[in-house]
Amino acid sequence: MIFRLFGWSVLAVLAAYLLNNYLTYWQDLPGAGAFTSGSPMGILQAGIYVGGLALAFLYVARSKDTSLRDDSRRISDINAFLIRAAFWSVLIVGLTDMVISFLRVEDFLPAVVGSDIAGDLGRSQWRGSYVHIPLIGLSIVIAAFTTTLGFPWLALLVVAAELLIVLCRFIFSYEQAFMADLVRFWYAALFLFASAYTLKEEGHVRVDVFYASFKPRTKGFVNAFGSVVFGIALCWVVLIVGMGGKSNIINSPLLSFETTQAGFGLYVKYLMAGFLAIFATSMMIQFTSYFLDAVADIRGEPGGRDHDVHAIQ
Repeated sequence: MIFRLFGWSVLAVLAAYLLNNYLTYWQDLPGAGAFTSGSPMGILQAGIYVGGLALAFLYVARSKDTSLRDDSRRISDINAFLIRAAFWSVLIVGLTDMVISFLRVEDFLPAVVGSDIAGDLGRSQWRGSYVHIPLIGLSIVIAAFTTTLGFPWLALLVVAAELLIVLCRFIFSYEQAFMADLVRFWYAALFLFASAYTLKEEGHVRVDVFYASFKPRTKGFVNAFGSVVFGIALCWVVLIVGMGGKSNIINSPLLSFETTQAGFGLYVKYLMAGFLAIFATSMMIQFTSYFLDAVADIRGEPGGRDHDVHAIQ
């Protein structure tokens, strides 16, 4: 029970941290630390952590018959949904923003949406709030009704976008800033979002001297220790350094809807800063799943995965 409680508590604190980050820096609430001064909203925000931990304890206490591997799979499924939503978001937002940028640079946008909206679309705050965020919401809905992850398709789209640049540059002598921005946007998403999925599928290559010769139980100890000390801890460092304040490297671009210096490029630079938060969040969730699976290996529970497939000795 203690290991399941630890795993779900990590996820509860993670969810509370992200929610409090939104409330503090987007809604200008005082933050959980303000509870020490008796601030009602500070007490409420601190209560989010307490409530999350209470829910984790209640879930574990009421599902005593659930095995570690079942919890591991359940957490992986939650993470798969998050990553699917992120994939659909970058796909739909990237294509939509490319079309808008193309219409702007060629001065077709006023004829399509009117001069007022065309002017609004030239402001990152308006485009982010009224175009990107609704599309991200749509992506979450799509992710709820799909069962596959589209990373091979995203890799193909990166190649196609790069090929388009080459063809337009050397055949038609045409190139715009939004074309290179789209490649960077999709490539960053492919690299950062696929990391957790690759961990889930044991796709990361292990380079070791001793691990391959260990017994399954010993491998479980190594994987459990590594998941907590090197995995979950590192993800917390990324989140705290990136989101610990309004001017930190993740929060600052998101709050200002930061864009590139190219006026007719994609308005998605702020989302690329958010990719780091998604990377750390998804990796922490997957490391938690991996930890529970490793503890199951220590206990000798059936249904373990083969950890030797991608090992290089």
